[in-house]
Amino acid sequence: MLRFETAGESHGECLVATLTGLPAGVPVSLEGIDRELWRRQQGYGRGGRMKIETDRAEILSGVRHSQTIGSPIAILVRNRDWPNWVEALPVETFEGAAEKKRTVLRPRPGHADLAGALKYDFHDARYILERASARETAARVALGALAKAFLGQFGIGILSHVVAVGPVRLERPVAWEELVALSNKDAEVVLGCVDPEVERKMKEIVDQAYRTADTVGGVFEVVAHNVPPGLGSHIAWDTRLDGRLAQAIVSIQAVKGVEIGAAVQAAAQFGSGVQDTIHYNGELRQFTRGSNRAGGIEGGISNGQDIVVRGFLKPISTLRRPLESVDLVTREPALASYERSDVCVVPAAGVIGEAMVALVLAQAFLEKFGGDSLRETQRNFQAYLDQLREF
Repeated sequence: MLRFETAGESHGECLVATLTGLPAGVPVSLEGIDRELWRRQQGYGRGGRMKIETDRAEILSGVRHSQTIGSPIAILVRNRDWPNWVEALPVETFEGAAEKKRTVLRPRPGHADLAGALKYDFHDARYILERASARETAARVALGALAKAFLGQFGIGILSHVVAVGPVRLERPVAWEELVALSNKDAEVVLGCVDPEVERKMKEIVDQAYRTADTVGGVFEVVAHNVPPGLGSHIAWDTRLDGRLAQAIVSIQAVKGVEIGAAVQAAAQFGSGVQDTIHYNGELRQFTRGSNRAGGIEGGISNGQDIVVRGFLKPISTLRRPLESVDLVTREPALASYERSDVCVVPAAGVIGEAMVALVLAQAFLEKFGGDSLRETQRNFQAYLDQLREF
């Protein structure tokens, strides 16, 4: 089983991520991981933190001579802002430490501040927001790069783009080649939309949020290309691939909803206009579909089409124009605390979504094909492809 965990706080010394279960022999490039980390930091509307951090991955174990060796992989991503927080967040307390704390006594509506303070019995939300912060996702993206490298050995690609920012929405379908071109850009990413005119309108919405000291959310779409049929299963609720992907996407900070395929549109239509018709290509000896409204998954199982998952991101909850709150100590009305933050993070959320989709698909892939080494997994996969051709 492929398992992963992350540890670390937003302003702590570093983030740590571990991945266990990846077969030996998978090629790993630090440059490739760092590029994914760079992509996560891009996007118009990011805050001052991105001017401080230049994320780099340090692999501590599990990779030697640019290949996985089958043992647990540990990755470290340092927080460059740590020197400014050494005394505020020490591991061991010291005389006068109380005066160095940067307490958060006015919880932000929409954030984990109050719910976490109640749960863990803190009258200071600092420790809650440190872990609840989306800074943690840098570790997920580093691990997702490894999952992508593994899946890439089988021709599977995973990319994302921005569908909507606020009320501005891209209304046309997007080709895989457009996503490849978008991901290959070396220039600063604006809002991660494949259509320049729509992106210009999205930027105007972010500018409006800047002017009004507000924030804005949106929708990102992750596409997994060339996924074989047969990943996931219908036999139990927790083996269904769509359910696992939905949980993975909603686990991303500020994501409040998920859509697979054309779920929202389909809910308002009759069945005859929703289902993807089935056909057979005798020359290629494979089944085909007339459309992909199911988003590449039927009955919890991948069906061979592109897997399409959308995440619905609420506006982040840290506002420069704070909302009404209550002081955790005095219980008096107060304006919510403000932490240095972003205005729009939809493009970054798409990159994080790619990482989560890659990790879930890599898990499902290894469940089906197994293998302690890449060569063994490749043999098993090839035998399955032969089986499909003979079906």
